[in-house]
Amino acid sequence: MSAEWPKVPLGDVLTPISRPVTIEPNETYRILGAHLYAQGLYTKEVKDGSQIRAKTLYRIEEGDFVYNRLFAWKGSFAIATDENDGCYASNEFPCFSINRERVDGQYLWRYFSRASAWNEALGLSTGGTPISRNRLKENKFLAMKIPLPPLDEQRRTVARIEELAARIEEARKLRRQAAEEAEAILSSAKNALFSKEHMKQWKHITLGEIADIQSGVTLGRKLRGPTIKLPYLRVANVQDGYLDLKTIKKVEILEDEHDKWQLLSGDILLTEGGDWDKLGRGTVWHGEIEDCIHQNHIFRVRVNLDEFDPDYLCALIGSPYGKAYFQSASKQTTNLATINQRQLKAFVIFYPAIDEQRRIVARLDELLAQVDGLKKHQVRTAEELDALLPAVLDRAFRGQL
Repeated sequence: MSAEWPKVPLGDVLTPISRPVTIEPNETYRILGAHLYAQGLYTKEVKDGSQIRAKTLYRIEEGDFVYNRLFAWKGSFAIATDENDGCYASNEFPCFSINRERVDGQYLWRYFSRASAWNEALGLSTGGTPISRNRLKENKFLAMKIPLPPLDEQRRTVARIEELAARIEEARKLRRQAAEEAEAILSSAKNALFSKEHMKQWKHITLGEIADIQSGVTLGRKLRGPTIKLPYLRVANVQDGYLDLKTIKKVEILEDEHDKWQLLSGDILLTEGGDWDKLGRGTVWHGEIEDCIHQNHIFRVRVNLDEFDPDYLCALIGSPYGKAYFQSASKQTTNLATINQRQLKAFVIFYPAIDEQRRIVARLDELLAQVDGLKKHQVRTAEELDALLPAVLDRAFRGQL
């Protein structure tokens, strides 16, 4: 148990090392830094020593224990690997040799992978100005005490931690695969419902023949006459299958333009362009905001609701069939693509009777609800998995693994 493990100051097992080098102009240096949350070291290359602000650099060797004085409280601790050997650090990154007869390097690193160790570092950090605030000085760091069982027990503890960490990562992998498979099921269902073979049995017509299609208000216009200010939808508000209404802005329009641009429940909203793989992105407006209009980079598609279910049409537009059309018809530049009203009006829709449209929408809603339910479960599972490793580490250093 932990009570049987003696606690020793880090100064008993770590020795400060100093391998200073003279910084030379025109020389190349690989400068080392430490990631937060015990995620290892990184380097950046400086090709001209005269660009280095530090007065002195210190050479790092494999196996050194390194920390960042300024961000120790955020877990900036690491062990130098062979990739870091021969890099350089400033005095903001104190480094130490490890007494390997008393402490295992991986045991030490795992100890400082814990939030409780970071909180202790925060309590020991000092600084009276914004620049020096929360620095953990070397003497304070070396005074910190760690539980120190025999080497064999340290190595057994590390092996057990690695075993459990591997299992947790495997569980994360399975969780990600399950989420991907759920999305694949939904995509497969859309493929089946909107396949060309399946849709041959239905009537077909162009979208322009059955819909009133209009772009929205242009921002930054000069207005003459009485105006009103209304909320409007930007491209960022219209996502693939849903609306993001966290941030809604307002725009001034002329009073007599209100009816022209006002959105009505059942309107289909489609973005004019964006990333190539997001063409056909859109959703249905259900009157979420009173007196709302839309900007000119969004198309409003309005149909006769007695003959066409807007959710069916939106699903058809966003299906592999619809996306393939827009990707082939769009104007494309590097990583971006746009569609115009002419191309949108030319889109051929397949429409069964309104009852069949609603049946298809109900089936898609059912599948989407199942996928959403699985995603929520996956979020809860992810939170539980994220909490597992910290719990494992805390138990490990209480001698309970």
